[in-house]
Amino acid sequence: MSPLMFFLGRLLGLYYLLAALSMFLHKQAYVETVTALIHDAPVMFVVGIVTVIAGLAMVLGHNRWSGGGLAVVVTLIAWITLVKGLLFLLLPPEMEAEFFLSRLHYGQLYYFYAAISVVLGVYLADSGFKSPHMRD
Repeated sequence: MSPLMFFLGRLLGLYYLLAALSMFLHKQAYVETVTALIHDAPVMFVVGIVTVIAGLAMVLGHNRWSGGGLAVVVTLIAWITLVKGLLFLLLPPEMEAEFFLSRLHYGQLYYFYAAISVVLGVYLADSGFKSPHMRD
């Protein structure tokens, strides 16, 4: 088990927990911001570039499909991040809006998505902080 896997577990876990807290506290602002963001092509291009870089960094640094739940979940998140970034770069803005806002029902399933962040955050942070490397 690599130190990078535990680091990514801690990093992603804490990020998901903090993002979920903010989502629960500011629903209207999140929905409005995401809707505006999806309709702003230049900003989505920049978000796509940053997301692809983050996804590639995680995939290149940690691409393990065995070794326990933490390893697989971190790898899945890495690949999902990379694919999401590619979608941001490759889809026309109107298709992005249709997919992310309409097909995924962002506004209607908002609290479901926030709950997924909580569950992922708790699992990843807990697993990451149980690392034997934390004792060093």
